[in-house]
Amino acid sequence: MSVVAERKADSYLSRYRDGKKPMKTATRTKLFAFFAIAALLASAALAHGDKKHVIGTLEKINADSVVVKTAAGKSVEVKLVASTTYVSHAGNEDKPAKLSDLAVGDRVVIHATPKGETLEANEVKFSAPTSSAASVKPKG
Repeated sequence: MSVVAERKADSYLSRYRDGKKPMKTATRTKLFAFFAIAALLASAALAHGDKKHVIGTLEKINADSVVVKTAAGKSVEVKLVASTTYVSHAGNEDKPAKLSDLAVGDRVVIHATPKGETLEANEVKFSAPTSSAASVKPKG
């Protein structure tokens, strides 16, 4: 038997020494892709940690809280704290803002942290209602 043939035979036998077939490249690639996708989905799910999003229209503004009416019609109160940041969104621009810039009827997205039974706002991003919604007049 030639040296090349012996090496091939040794190589072949070493792969099956345990009685198991080696994993094929296609199977390895599929397995790697599966784990990569699973890791990506897990990281996306954990991206905000324990934060909650409250999205809707401002219904009421107080010195220490706001009430948001969600698309489902539910009113959600969110506490405002000293560390809450405000961002005004107009067109394609975000600008720093303050509590006094908020108005009833503004559209909001609030990133909040649950604290017991309440939500504390970390960031309030808001924009004025669209002109079509603001200029609805009753027919008469």
